[in-house]
Formats: sequence, C-alpha cells, structure tokens
Amino acid sequence: MKSVAVKKKISLAAIAMLAAGVVAGCSRAEQPQAAEPNLAPVPNTPLQTNQQNPQSIPTPSTLVNATGDSVQQLLSTRKCQGCNLRGADLDKIDLNGVDLSNAILIDADLDETNLSNANLSGADLTDADLGKANLTGANLSRANFTKADLEDANLTNANVTGATFTGADLKRVIGLHR
Repeated sequence: MKSVAVKKKISLAAIAMLAAGVVAGCSRAEQPQAAEPNLAPVPNTPLQTNQQNPQSIPTPSTLVNATGDSVQQLLSTRKCQGCNLRGADLDKIDLNGVDLSNAILIDADLDETNLSNANLSGADLTDADLGKANLTGANLSRANFTKADLEDANLTNANVTGATFTGADLKRVIGLHR
C-alpha cells in the first residue's frame, strides 16, 4: 500500500509542477510580458480555480513578482499604469508625480519613498510597506491598502475617496481624513 501512496504523491507533485510551468508561460493581455526567462510563480500564493469551471487546474492569483522591465519603465517614464510591481524594492526613491494608477504593488517596499502628487488610483498595495512614505497630495482613490504598513506616513491633502485600509497599520499617520 505504501508504494501506491508514494506513487500517488509523486504523480500529484508532477501534475502540480506541470500546471505551474504551463501557468507561468501564460500572460495576461493587459500586462506586458517580461523578456526575462527566470520568472516563476510567487511562493506561498494561495491557489484559485477558474470561476466558470471549478474543476479546472488551480492557478496562482498573481503569477510573477515585479520584473526589471516594469521597474525600469517606472523610473524612466514616470508612468507605469497597471504594471505588475509586486514585491518591488522601491524604498527611499523619489517617485514624486508618477502615474501608478491600477498598478499591482502587493508586498512592495515603499518605505520612506516620496510619492507626493503621485497617481495611485485603483492601485493594489496589499501588504505593502509604506512606513514614513510621503503621499502628500497623492490620488489614492479606490486604492487597496489592506494590511499595508502606513506607520508615520504623510497623507496630507491626499484623495482617499473609496480607498480601503482594512487591517492597515495607521499609527501616527499624518493628514488622513476619511
């Protein structure tokens, strides 16, 4: 019986690895695909099934971490609407006035970053580190700050209409009026 159980585990592992390889090769139409060959699924990402077909192969909810191309695009053009910047290390960078509308910034490190007058409308900043960040005058409408660290951040004159702060660390936040 142990032999059958071991073979079953090996088969399930092989199927999971095959599915992960197939999923990593797919792209979303609205996001440019990076040319880097070392992209891999984010570890510890909960799996979801296709909503129309619950028996389908599970897929990671977000496939890859931020690519160097997305970060380079942001730094060179000051615009990266809808970009995947998941897990990006952008701490202590001057991003004054950038357009990150609808960007994926889940788990991004934006500690002490200057985001004054930036457009982060509709951005997903779940679990992002924005401690001591300057968000003065930023457009944060409809942004998702679920479980984000905003400790000591400055949100003076920021537009937070429709923004979500569920479980966020808001200790000593300056200028947050919701």
